[in-house]
Amino acid sequence: MSSAEADTQAPLDERYRILGDIGPTLTRMLSPDELYTTIYSETIRVVPAERFYISLYDPQADHATVVFYVDRGEEYPCDISYKGSDSDVIRTGTPQRVEGPSASESVLLTGEEPGEPTRSSLSVPLLYEGEVRGALSAQSYSAEAYDVSDLDVLERVADFAAVAIENARHIAELNRRFEEAEKLEKFGRLLASSLEYEEILERVATAAVDLLSLDGVTVWTLDGDMASARASIGSFRIPVGTEWDMSAGSGQILRNEAFVVEDVAEDPHVPDGLREYFQVGSAIGVPITVGNKVVGGLTAGSKQAHRFSDYDLQLLSRLAGQASVALDNAELHANIRALSLTDVLTGLPNRRHLELHLTKEVAATRRGRRLAVVIFDLDSFKHYNDTLGHAVGDEILKAFAQVLSEENRAMNMVARYGGDEFVSVLSESDEGGARGYLARVHERVSTCDVLSKYGVMISSGIARSDVGKTVGFEELIQAADRHMYANKNRPDP
Repeated sequence: MSSAEADTQAPLDERYRILGDIGPTLTRMLSPDELYTTIYSETIRVVPAERFYISLYDPQADHATVVFYVDRGEEYPCDISYKGSDSDVIRTGTPQRVEGPSASESVLLTGEEPGEPTRSSLSVPLLYEGEVRGALSAQSYSAEAYDVSDLDVLERVADFAAVAIENARHIAELNRRFEEAEKLEKFGRLLASSLEYEEILERVATAAVDLLSLDGVTVWTLDGDMASARASIGSFRIPVGTEWDMSAGSGQILRNEAFVVEDVAEDPHVPDGLREYFQVGSAIGVPITVGNKVVGGLTAGSKQAHRFSDYDLQLLSRLAGQASVALDNAELHANIRALSLTDVLTGLPNRRHLELHLTKEVAATRRGRRLAVVIFDLDSFKHYNDTLGHAVGDEILKAFAQVLSEENRAMNMVARYGGDEFVSVLSESDEGGARGYLARVHERVSTCDVLSKYGVMISSGIARSDVGKTVGFEELIQAADRHMYANKNRPDP
């Protein structure tokens, strides 16, 4: 017989004296893991327990979790969940003493492989302010190992344990909220430090996983009634590009309010197209709003069912609020940047934008990429402005800009260089390709309703950057300009 077992055989009055020491010992424990171990070590001083476990219970979710389990003095890692109302002790809040094969039934909650059954068990509720917060169970492999006095002693241990667990939980919750507040502040600064839309979306997803210890997070952006996954991380990863119809049903939930899905497998609000990515567990979602407009949403998943609380929802909503501010700033910055690089009249890139783009393209030619530049101007444009007015002049400029845009490949750029001059940058194009492009533009000019109505003619010039040759963008523009003036008034250079 071990010393621990010898202690439990002490006279009843000695065991009650030991109980007087247990309360102060437990209440000094602030770390949950340390507390669970101490509850066990103090329990076996007064009640024999070859098997022992502690289970904690969330009455709102009817969710119980075995957080500590010992068998024959050896502690096993355990985080097994079950429906609390399936336990008679938790459901009724009354202690139980069981003899025979059924004494080991509660051990099955640990998920261990069946082994030698226990033959005697005591199970008592953890009661705090009249509510069941969990259960303690002490079990023995011997028959008739316990009597009524053992049950009474274990109940008293449970009273001390319930108070100590609640104290430790309260301290842990305060520490957790303090750490979360610090993280939120840090994430807010991190989000505010970026003005790039995609970077902000990635940072929001990463922040949510870190903040709530999640198994997966997806950030959605909304275009009309269709949401698109723009950033996604974690083991419950929804592929980027996945779409979610927000026009009805489940989409309206995220569009209008925050929500919690306690069990993804059973909840009808989860779209079938998304359910496969969550597999099992629970989910949470909040809208992302800029001003009064919902621009997207933030969804998160956990492998554990009934994982999320109202506080988790509040925390995710606060993060979504920070994301809203950062995305609003990024959109404003993008609009300002676009205006600074866009010609207001034609909507084409302006001279500054052309210089930035052409500088990168010239650098690429040094690595073996071909490049051609075509410059255009509208012949006698001053005549149109002076005789027909600036409104007609603007109409002609916009019509020609549209011709160039429609004839341009997506990988290329066409820009308004200034006044009536335009430049097309033809990447991966030689002189033959540039001449083919010129022919198409001349053909379109002759058939364009606006340009043909006013008899508009164009002049053009071509310059090419030799592969591997170092040349600046100014040299290319000047070369194309010289070629244009050499061909002035020639419809086919």
